[in-house]
Amino acid sequence: MQSRLLRSFLVVAEHNSITQASEVLHVSQPALTKSIHRLEYDLGVELFERLPSGVRLTRYGEVLARHVRLMDNEYRHAVSQIEALRDGRGKMLKVGAGPVWMVKLLPPIIADFHERHPDVKVALVGGVIDTLVPALVEGSLDLICVSLDFPGRSEIIKEPLIDVRHVLIVHPSHPLAEQDAVGAADLTGHPWLVLNNDYVGTERIGSFFAANGLAPPNIAVETSSVLSMFELLRNGRFIAHVPSLMSDLAHSMGLARVRTATTLWETPAGVAYRTSDKVQRSLPALLGFIRAAFPSEPAELPQF
Repeated sequence: MQSRLLRSFLVVAEHNSITQASEVLHVSQPALTKSIHRLEYDLGVELFERLPSGVRLTRYGEVLARHVRLMDNEYRHAVSQIEALRDGRGKMLKVGAGPVWMVKLLPPIIADFHERHPDVKVALVGGVIDTLVPALVEGSLDLICVSLDFPGRSEIIKEPLIDVRHVLIVHPSHPLAEQDAVGAADLTGHPWLVLNNDYVGTERIGSFFAANGLAPPNIAVETSSVLSMFELLRNGRFIAHVPSLMSDLAHSMGLARVRTATTLWETPAGVAYRTSDKVQRSLPALLGFIRAAFPSEPAELPQF
């Protein structure tokens, strides 16, 4: 810790003895006693109760000791992080991931990457296009894995790796679950679930309805979690759209896929990152793991 007074106080508190603390701190007992008296004077309270066998914290001393220990831990943690950065060990990759990447695609890739690069810490941040792209542009994320149908920027490189088709899921008791070749008109009048801030996805739904001459859908509930979305579907008669790659997860949670007459929409998905020279040195290695997990040509993965 930076404060010698507080450090001295903490050692005395830990040993309940001026004598033992002076030996640990390699200072004389009078000098240590003077330091404790100075701290007590500054605070205006007695920190220790003097006993024949040593000293004991007063209630004021207990409060100070509790906070000084927290300060000591924070300081040690800061020193450790600074040393790691100085020695080149403090490497962290901040990766933004859309729902299908967060839940389905990235976990095995990140696990494999960690086996080969245990010194690199990966921070996964979930989101949607409307939240992840701005974060990448401003530099708070090193890489994002999302659908790539957002406007291009000169400072952003986009690499398509897979085509993602969206499907509709509902509770098995939902009227649409029993129908074949469900058309756009059949989707009207039902409440919908969407992800928070997923303006792109919500706009796609609206465009699908508009293209069929229908009024906008009824967006009844927004949630920030895919698992929350699935639980809501399990407990109500909502409709939600998800990438077909998540169909098996939906199926495992007892949900049903709506058999639509036509494909709702299909988009390329992959990785996007900045062209800046100030990227993390470990980013190319992670990109290599992600690319290796997909075929050379974008393709929809198997679904149930």
